[in-house]
Amino acid sequence: MSELYDEELENEATDGDELDSPSSAQAETTKKLGKPRWYAVQVASGCEKRVKMNLEQRLDTLDVKENILRVEIPETPIVKMRKDGSRSTAEEKVFPGYVLIYMHMDDDTWQVVKNIPNVINFVGAEQRRRYGRGRGHVKPLPLSPSEVQRIFKRTEEQKPVVKVDFAEGDRIKVLNGPFKDFDGEVVEVSPERSKLRALLSIFGRGTPVELEFNQVEKQS
Repeated sequence: MSELYDEELENEATDGDELDSPSSAQAETTKKLGKPRWYAVQVASGCEKRVKMNLEQRLDTLDVKENILRVEIPETPIVKMRKDGSRSTAEEKVFPGYVLIYMHMDDDTWQVVKNIPNVINFVGAEQRRRYGRGRGHVKPLPLSPSEVQRIFKRTEEQKPVVKVDFAEGDRIKVLNGPFKDFDGEVVEVSPERSKLRALLSIFGRGTPVELEFNQVEKQS
């Protein structure tokens, strides 16, 4: 991914640079519309991958492959800890509800993106209507090179973050062990050890106890 934001910075710094090894069609498009830029598009929650797939499928059929160059959903790695202590790897979206598109912006490409199901709008500046009431339309604004660099650098350099089902303040019930059926409140979580510390009400007093994840369940 680094070549993408490096390329964006290079495009900003010099006027004559084009995309690496551009096709003649890409070169002609750049000459006509200027350099491609990254845009953020708001989409319906949970539909990011569906929007990406639908848009990429339409690039050839709508003959805009030279104008819409990349569709990305920035993600970072996470490690999910289950109650039984097992781990699973997954990806977590950096900006849930948004898709990034590297494209030449014109009326045609704007319409292509806007007509994809579950697309809400480009991120940009809202322009008010000159007459009458009601909201105007949003003028898409490209991301700055520094924003692009920060986003993609984060996805490349982010170390896996451990995610667990428990957090400080959660109410829990002990399922087994010497404190079975005791209720308590989580005061500390140690994902790397698959353990947590909770205050259990023992003899009417809050007593700190260390427990395994698989020894407790979270109360609603």
